[in-house]
Amino acid sequence: MQYGNITTLDSLLAVIAIVASWLMAIYTVLMFGLAWRRGGLHLAVIRLFSFQVLVPLLLVVGINMLSEALVFVLPQQVAVTVSVLSPGGVRPEPMRAGLHWIVPFLEREVYYPIYWQTYTMSGRPNEGAQLGDDSIRARTSDGQEVRIDCSIIFRINPEQAVAVHIHWQNRYIEDLIRPVVRGLVRTQVSQFTVREVNSSVRKDLEATLDRLLREEFAEQGLILDQFLLRDITFMTEYAAAIEHKQIALEGEEQKVHEAQQLRNLAKGRADAIEIEAQAQAKAIELFAEALKRNPNVLTYQYIEKLAPNIRAMLVPNNAPLMLPLPYLEEQEGTKPSSPPGPVSSTLPRPLQEMRRGTNWMEQLTVQPEGGTAAQ
Repeated sequence: MQYGNITTLDSLLAVIAIVASWLMAIYTVLMFGLAWRRGGLHLAVIRLFSFQVLVPLLLVVGINMLSEALVFVLPQQVAVTVSVLSPGGVRPEPMRAGLHWIVPFLEREVYYPIYWQTYTMSGRPNEGAQLGDDSIRARTSDGQEVRIDCSIIFRINPEQAVAVHIHWQNRYIEDLIRPVVRGLVRTQVSQFTVREVNSSVRKDLEATLDRLLREEFAEQGLILDQFLLRDITFMTEYAAAIEHKQIALEGEEQKVHEAQQLRNLAKGRADAIEIEAQAQAKAIELFAEALKRNPNVLTYQYIEKLAPNIRAMLVPNNAPLMLPLPYLEEQEGTKPSSPPGPVSSTLPRPLQEMRRGTNWMEQLTVQPEGGTAAQ
């Protein structure tokens, strides 16, 4: 708010000085004309030095001198005072933000910005500071031409604003920053091959340029915030070769990926077969242990494996008897010639014991396909 009031006062004094000067000029012309009409040229000249003209003139001169003596520097600026009274023609210290006084007509102020500025050199139209292709053309160590797009973020060091004014004035961008950046970029690019520039060495190149520019700018009164290597454009032939190579590499990677998938699939199948084999081996071991404890398990397994259409079977334990099942004959429409005895009475003892716990023996028959039951 304080800066706003001072700026308003400075601007108001300048406006008042301009208006007062015009009014004084009109007033002087009118007084001169009236005196000429009354007494001629001699009286008109005398009237110019009269009290009626000199007092307003001194007042106007005072307002103009006050306006010229009062200098307000904005916070984002620094002012260099060019002075006839100073030995070097300029005050040694710059004027910082605030209200200052100078000697009217013997001194004047020159403003310089101290905020961050961005200067861009690009090959794209209307993107950089210069119209058209303003990229930096450089050659690598193997003779390939590349085009560099870059940006520089910088500002004037307020403490060295006087030195900047003495050496560069307002030409510090065109005569200092632009040629220094272009020269250093070309020098550093020539230290690498085109393949290195197109690889991770790009970061090293950017870091080196940032360091060199920072040192060079500091010597000239500028502060570098950051050097940005925005883009690198290669020749058409080299770019096409890189594209073909990349496509070939992607094709090889795809083949390697497919081969790895096939290997993974084969490994999965092998693991599944191994697991199944281990499970079968474990089952065989368990079956062998059960068979050692009870040999009739083998007979039970044999009966379990019989197909559903088997109508007759041979009973183990050296008893090759045909065992009739009456209810099956009844289903076939044939009555047995004589009432059979209980099936369980004709079975070996181990099978009789097994039958007491299950109903599977009721499905056995002694009548083969197309034959008659055996007694």
